[in-house]
Amino acid sequence: MRILLDTCTFFWLATESDRVPSAAKKAFEDPDNDVFLSVASCWEVGVKHAAGRLKLPQPPWKLIPTFRERYGVDTLPLDEEAALYISRLPKLHADPFDRMLICQSIVHGMPILTPDELIAQYAVRTLW
Repeated sequence: MRILLDTCTFFWLATESDRVPSAAKKAFEDPDNDVFLSVASCWEVGVKHAAGRLKLPQPPWKLIPTFRERYGVDTLPLDEEAALYISRLPKLHADPFDRMLICQSIVHGMPILTPDELIAQYAVRTLW
């Protein structure tokens, strides 16, 4: 299965937080699953870190590639189809970064590993 990480899930996994339940960790660690971090999440991290709203143990340009390499997480680029899908989403969630993850999940048929109940309101599969 191909799985898309929500940004908060990425951080909790990267910092080995106990906020990720065992079922979510199992899906993340399953060698049969291909796990992706969206460029939209990287963008979100960069924006929030630059604005001083996100404290990190390392700068994002070090933290994200190190985490991806350590855990074998692939990058999911932004593509035209996913970007244009945003105009088709109902306005259930205002966060533009989460809305892009939702579009990528729909377009690429990937569940999102997330605790976010607002994301679960959309026609996407979530794991948690």
